[in-house]
Amino acid sequence: MKPSAREKIKGISELSDIAGRLHHEGKKIAHAHGTFDLLHMGHVRHLEHARREGDVLFVTVTADEHVHKGPGRPVFTDQLRAEMLAALEYVDWVGINHAVSAEEVIDAIKPDAYIKGSDYVDADQDVTGKIVDERNAVERHGGRIVFTDDITFSSSELINRHVDVFEPEVKDYLDRIRQTVGLEQLLTLVESIKDMRILVIGDTILDEYQYVSPSGQPSKENIMSTRHEDMELFAGGVIAAANHVASFCKQVDIITCLGQNDSRENFIKTQSHENINIIPVYRPNAPTTRKVRFVDNSYVRKLFEVQFIEDSPLPPESRDDLHRKISELAPQYDLVMAADFGHGLISGNTVDLICKVSPFLAVNAQTNSANRGYNLITKYPRADYICIDAPEARLAVGDRFSDLAIIAQDVLPRRIDCNRMILTHGRHGCVAYDAGKPVSQIPAFTRRVVDTMGAGDAFFSITAPLAKVGTDIATIGLIGNIAGAIKVGIVGHRNSVDKVSVVKALTALLK
Repeated sequence: MKPSAREKIKGISELSDIAGRLHHEGKKIAHAHGTFDLLHMGHVRHLEHARREGDVLFVTVTADEHVHKGPGRPVFTDQLRAEMLAALEYVDWVGINHAVSAEEVIDAIKPDAYIKGSDYVDADQDVTGKIVDERNAVERHGGRIVFTDDITFSSSELINRHVDVFEPEVKDYLDRIRQTVGLEQLLTLVESIKDMRILVIGDTILDEYQYVSPSGQPSKENIMSTRHEDMELFAGGVIAAANHVASFCKQVDIITCLGQNDSRENFIKTQSHENINIIPVYRPNAPTTRKVRFVDNSYVRKLFEVQFIEDSPLPPESRDDLHRKISELAPQYDLVMAADFGHGLISGNTVDLICKVSPFLAVNAQTNSANRGYNLITKYPRADYICIDAPEARLAVGDRFSDLAIIAQDVLPRRIDCNRMILTHGRHGCVAYDAGKPVSQIPAFTRRVVDTMGAGDAFFSITAPLAKVGTDIATIGLIGNIAGAIKVGIVGHRNSVDKVSVVKALTALLK
């Protein structure tokens, strides 16, 4: 009796055992791997061909957490995608791959033939670069890679046309972008910043998540009791901001402040992208700023925060060291980004120095619980590009109620010399201003939020070099919203929003 569709679905370790027995019996194994978000006739022909390459066909799907096809994807969960594939008669076994790449599952199955579509024939066209690693893994076990060449469809294009992933206004907006801008122009824009050298100046923050599960209220106290489950420590602040932009550009250097006591410098360096160079100044008698958030493990819901911070202005010796570094280095870069978290690094005449020596200055001045009302964007007399959120803009101009477009176009430009700015607005998208042009409003592209921490930093980091290139501000806002949508799907700073993710999201959205 043949197994049912669900019975064909196994864990990767089980698939490894099954494959081992089949190899021992002399059977040839074919293996296909992919997302398979919307099963279509192109997939059917692809898998039919795959079955002919072996006695047994294994198919593995990418787990939801590793599908980087943009906001709203995958449409179907990994379990449903696995069931759809298992229902096909010529698919023998199905698994869900929770690893970052297919290499681990290839090592587990050791296929005689690994099947990919014709769009992977030219390895240079694979934006992820993973096809080369997959080929090496297959050949390491004596297998071969086979490319199918039959009718092809794009799941992303079919989803964009026939599945209501987005609200009607977002779908209409994307249709207009396809017609007026086009995917190729956007990909060219992303590629145009690859040789840029960037200096990022800002506060380092260690973001610590202490995962707990609530266990109720104690009988004698009006507090919540929790049980500790786990913890994660992330390099945040300017380090996270630099990590986001690092894969897009040639070189990223950071001038930042670390505590002389408990600096965590080695940890911070291990968490930094390979093309990042950290240039620290040290604050005496203080630790590196650390923010500990206690998080309900069930839904990544933050309960409360404890800060270990010394955020007064730097003492004279540290400040002088900072100024020497900025004066010497900043003029050498294409772009200077001030990622200002308001924790004492950038204050007073440091602001004036940055404004004076930066060839192109992009600024994000953040309002947070440690500095509310004291770290406004208006402390900068000038900038070439500003990116802040709506509450930060309203605080800076003292206006709670005016339309955000009016604040961007009429009010903020009177307070700071800057011709280009974007105000982010969470689920409402963003408002983009370019002097002398109508304000643009770009919708948000996600309905699934895991963790909002750092979304604005990702938006700022990736849009700043695009602003330096000088392209249309609305186009910059579009790419920024995609970066933000990717970031809110990531817990803490477990991963950065990299170039591959943005390119894949653009491609999926605009096919």
